[in-house]
Amino acid sequence: MIKRFRVLLVDDEERILNFLRAKLNASGYDVLTAQNGHAALEQVQAQQPDLMVLDLVMPGMSGFEVLKELRGFSPIPVIILSARGSDMDKIRGLETGADDYLAKPFNPDELIARIEAVKRRLEPDTGRKTPKPISLGRVTLDFEKRLVSIDGHEVKLTRIEWLLLSELARNAGRLMLYDDLLVRVWGQEYRDDVQLLRTWINRLRKKLEAEPHQPKFIRTVPKTGYIIDSTP
Repeated sequence: MIKRFRVLLVDDEERILNFLRAKLNASGYDVLTAQNGHAALEQVQAQQPDLMVLDLVMPGMSGFEVLKELRGFSPIPVIILSARGSDMDKIRGLETGADDYLAKPFNPDELIARIEAVKRRLEPDTGRKTPKPISLGRVTLDFEKRLVSIDGHEVKLTRIEWLLLSELARNAGRLMLYDDLLVRVWGQEYRDDVQLLRTWINRLRKKLEAEPHQPKFIRTVPKTGYIIDSTP
């Protein structure tokens, strides 16, 4: 029996939970629900969902607090779904460890499309040849082990950070356009979300650059894209 993709919905509004649970069940997902942050964290540990859809504004424990605690023990993907739709909240959510962000009111079909995009990123890329380790200056990527090191010291990357860095590294010396990177890493649904890409590039730079605000490893080509030099 094939295990269904399990989604944990976290929102303090029961009507939203009921609506989304029915929509996701009809789309073939196994659905869990939680109405507060503490219950959500317990569900993650007990039920091991494949993905969490997380509201930000909840009594007792905010979504930001849930996300911060979650990242201490679990790497599961998180899509934030919140009425707080400002750019600052979006950036803060992504920098805290969310994979995606949708503002309320939302189209439930768009949420399902985002979930499907996360599912695709979780699947192994069996149709792509695994290249040999690449050294780009001080940075080395081992594609088989999915390891990144600087001067021989391992650097911990999230799944999205690894996918983004590996695309840039595989194409070292080539300018990678915004929309090309977005489609390759996140999917066709994200091709215009340049802010999402910038946020994750900034996260990578903080881990890989000696001076993140004056990057030399991942260079920006203004209004166009990013490039890693093949011989930095």
